[in-house]
Amino acid sequence: MQSKIQEAAGNNIKWGKTAALLTGVLLFFVVYYSPAWPDAVDPMGKHFILSQSGKGAIAVFLMAGTWWVFEVVPIGVTSLAIGVMQALFLIRSASAAFKDFMDPSVMFIFGSIVIGLVFTKTGLTRRLAYKMLSIVGERTSMIYLGCFVVTAGLAHIMAHTAVAATIYPLLVAIYSLYGEADQHKPTRFGKGLFIGMAYVAGAGSIVTLLGAARGAVAIGFFKDIMHQDIGFFQLSYYMFPIGWIMTFALWAFFLIVMKPEKKTIPGLKNRAKTLYTELGGITRKEVVAASIVGLCIATLAIFAYMKTAVPGFTPPHKTAVILVSTILFFITGILDINDLEEIPWNIILLFAGAMSIGFCLWETGAAEWLAINWLAMFKESHWFVFIMSIAFFVMIMTNFIMNVAAIAISLPVALVIAPYLGVAGEAILFSSLVVAGMPFLLLVGAAPNAIAYDSGQFTTAEFFLWGIPASILLMIVTGFAVYVLWPLMGMSITLS
Repeated sequence: MQSKIQEAAGNNIKWGKTAALLTGVLLFFVVYYSPAWPDAVDPMGKHFILSQSGKGAIAVFLMAGTWWVFEVVPIGVTSLAIGVMQALFLIRSASAAFKDFMDPSVMFIFGSIVIGLVFTKTGLTRRLAYKMLSIVGERTSMIYLGCFVVTAGLAHIMAHTAVAATIYPLLVAIYSLYGEADQHKPTRFGKGLFIGMAYVAGAGSIVTLLGAARGAVAIGFFKDIMHQDIGFFQLSYYMFPIGWIMTFALWAFFLIVMKPEKKTIPGLKNRAKTLYTELGGITRKEVVAASIVGLCIATLAIFAYMKTAVPGFTPPHKTAVILVSTILFFITGILDINDLEEIPWNIILLFAGAMSIGFCLWETGAAEWLAINWLAMFKESHWFVFIMSIAFFVMIMTNFIMNVAAIAISLPVALVIAPYLGVAGEAILFSSLVVAGMPFLLLVGAAPNAIAYDSGQFTTAEFFLWGIPASILLMIVTGFAVYVLWPLMGMSITLS
């Protein structure tokens, strides 16, 4: 009887995936071959035509989104389909579509994942995990909190992708002590631990310019359009309370929706201390690995600060810096050729495809057409509704394309409309940066999401479904910041 039930469930899943696969294909053909769509018109009366290539980009966007959510094929294979469809239907040339698969951002994710691999291989991960557990104790709620606080804190000083890659193996080590016979068996505690890490990495990354590239890019756009400078510490002043409010709000959120099966793990604290002692003294490889990673992080932090503090300073690209660490790991013998087989290429391909569809929407004008149509609907709204509409658009778009691109296509339009509604540009900038850092719906929204997925604790559909209430929570916190907190802190929200 049990086997028949399992067989029926398996058949339902198979048919569900087939239906989702066909739905994605149908959406592509319906959109691609539909008649010309109306022009988008900005507040100045300028018309923006949606070209056939732009319509094709939206078609690929819808197909990929459907396939990703329902995981009809491995997520990396969906990414391959993104490049293939662009080339087959002449949406973009094959060289453009597939060149994005090796974009520097994809290679940065590769380098970050290698750092996580090194932490696991050298034993640094277990050492950190056991030390943390001996401090936070045996209550699963406090284990959640300890992991989230460390993740958010690290994202202040290093890219959230690198943070997630570093924290991920630590969480694997912690979960192995949860007491399940099968360490890969999904549990509420496991789901909360890994999804929470991904969400909180984003929350921590909004606090400084070191957490992600989106902040520096947005400030650059703001300066070009509004002719105002936003300093390193000015950004942190307004973003610090929001990042930590979201960190603790997400902790409460996961305690409710992913309440661990066990309130405590009896004997965990003593066990963690024993396991830490059994590791012995720190080895040479651990010292070398930690030194390489520390030097890499310090270099990235110094360059990021100097870029904003020193006029005219142009630092090397962060991808080059982080890949130096990868090369050094092999030179020093910490990694060898066999370790390349441990790289989760499914995750690398996922982000390669995400970059390709993001650039496709941008270069064909589809993203700009979408942004103008959306924001034009709110050009006569109350100032608060207008700001929140921008935040909502950026939040949705950053789940599908690069958050840098989502900001780049929405800020220029929003900042043109803002003066007509008496809205100050700072409110638009900071609210956009808040939501751009926390894409909670799709794995492609941010690298930490995909890194967490590698745990096997949740499906893409589960991630999407839990991301809906988390995104609502994010919008509530953003609204609180715009309407209450930032004005109290001295930010001008409206023009007077």
